[in-house]
Amino acid sequence: NKNAAAVQITAEQLIREAFDRQSTVQKAPRQKVLDGEELSDYQMRRRREFEEGVRRNRSNIGEWLRYATWEESQQEIARSRSIYERALDVDARSQTVYIKYAEMEMKNKNINLARNLFDRAVTVLPRVSQFWYRFAYMEELVDNVQGAREVFDRWMQWEPEYEAWMAFIKFEQRYKEVQNVRGVFERLVFVHPEPKAWLRWAQFEETNGDADSVREVFGRAIDRLGEEHMDQHVFISFAKFEVRMREHERARAIYKYALQRLPRAQSQSLYNQYTVFEKQFGDTNEVEEVVVRKRRMQYEAMVKRDPRDYDAWIDFAKLEESAGDRDRIRDVYERAVAEHPTTAEKDVWRRYIYIWLFYALYEETQARDVDRARQVYGAALDLIPHERFTFGKLWHQYAWFEIRQGNVDKARRALGQALGRCPKNSLFRSYINLELELREFDRVRTLYTKHIEFNPANCATWVEFARFESALGEETRARAVYELAVEQPTLDMPEILWKAYIDFELELGHTDRVRSLYERLLKLTDHVKVWISRAQFELDTQGQEAARSVFEEGDGRLRDVGRKEERLALLEAWRSMESDGGDIESVERRMPTRVRRRRVLDDGSMEEYFDYVFPDDTQGSRFKLLAKAHMWKQTQHSE
Repeated sequence: NKNAAAVQITAEQLIREAFDRQSTVQKAPRQKVLDGEELSDYQMRRRREFEEGVRRNRSNIGEWLRYATWEESQQEIARSRSIYERALDVDARSQTVYIKYAEMEMKNKNINLARNLFDRAVTVLPRVSQFWYRFAYMEELVDNVQGAREVFDRWMQWEPEYEAWMAFIKFEQRYKEVQNVRGVFERLVFVHPEPKAWLRWAQFEETNGDADSVREVFGRAIDRLGEEHMDQHVFISFAKFEVRMREHERARAIYKYALQRLPRAQSQSLYNQYTVFEKQFGDTNEVEEVVVRKRRMQYEAMVKRDPRDYDAWIDFAKLEESAGDRDRIRDVYERAVAEHPTTAEKDVWRRYIYIWLFYALYEETQARDVDRARQVYGAALDLIPHERFTFGKLWHQYAWFEIRQGNVDKARRALGQALGRCPKNSLFRSYINLELELREFDRVRTLYTKHIEFNPANCATWVEFARFESALGEETRARAVYELAVEQPTLDMPEILWKAYIDFELELGHTDRVRSLYERLLKLTDHVKVWISRAQFELDTQGQEAARSVFEEGDGRLRDVGRKEERLALLEAWRSMESDGGDIESVERRMPTRVRRRRVLDDGSMEEYFDYVFPDDTQGSRFKLLAKAHMWKQTQHSE
């Protein structure tokens, strides 16, 4: 039984019941100690509990820590120290025990004991940085600066991480020990020869030294890191330092040196900073030259890696066009068009053809070499396998190129050759638009005729042809075109064609022809939009009675073919019309009832769906009869 229960339980009720049924936690009562004897009894009892706990689970460090903390709270420092030592006997490498033990000693101002304990900790666990940090901090806290320095020296012998060295450096800086800081930096860059270490050293020298010291640090960094581990930020910082020293030529030399040695992927920020530098202190031509040279190297690597990466070739050619070197531009284009696809698939050729188009446009618009541009178009057209496919854009661009040169016959010959070798809709439209621009209407008619012969199922072509004739005032020709179109056995979008035909007659005010067209269309289709459109037409021309008769006829037709959803849409449109002072009650009596039903799917499962039961539906009348029989049966049982 999948029906819902009569009483529904919400999620809120479930949560409330779970909360109400939780058992209350009993808290231990607070115990007040009034004299020394009670205190001794309490301490003895707690110690017995703790000893029992550590005896049962000796390896549980948390139990030892709770025991030692409790003894400390009772001011029994010696006992607490003994418990910590016993815990270290259990686990001599427990970091938590050492830290808690040392905190206890420092809290009670036992500095020597804490110092001895930290010494033990760093001896046992020299790689735990927290011990060293706390050890040095404690020595500095008690003003034992030399002791803290010795702690750091011992720590640095283990060559710890970068942050530990920086802590040592900051310690020396706090006490103004400049020479000691330099010594630490010397050791740091030997252990961690990373760019950030050299940069911090250079920053320190700039603050506490002179310009020569900073240059020496940067020079050593460049030599030590080498080209493999070099970072662009080292050069950027070096150049910015020279800018601050007003050594602009030095900064420019550093930027150029870095740009020649670092790969493009690792020098984006360097390029940006160099551009900003040249905009402030240099010549724009130098910036553009450097950027173009580097991008040229990048594109050369890309096309070498994939010679048929046509997007890279196009970007490469555009880069050379921006540089303005004609020989380089033509060389790139010639190299690009030489890498033609090896397969006869149009999708592969699509990006390749754009290279030819850009090449021809460059020769025509920038190089002003018309003959070379015509040769480019000819070479591209000879290369395409027209028996498999063609590119209408290429033919279109070539034709308009000849038009711009005043060679109309060559443009027509090119488009005619295209239609003869590989006809397609876009080529017909391009040719027709050309003749329309030239006002050659007889040629346009001929082209529309050829286009229709090529693809008689294309409704857009029929509509354009008829509208062309209508624009010329040839109503008879336009009507004849529409008649030929609607008589075609196969059409791709007949609804567009019929609508255009009806709109054409409406614009001319031929209502009888429009009515006849609707009747012819309704013999071919029972689409609800056609019925609604015809009813709206009758409403606009003859009034509600004529529209009402159309709605009644449409309702009957849709009822006969069993299209319930479309019939409902028709009735709603009818009701909308009758709402403006009409007989809306008659339409309401025809409106269906929405019911939920089930049906069996192919896999045997059940699916619920909504159906519409109309008052004049035979199946709906049968449901009413069954309902009345059920009511009669219930009455008989009650009697």
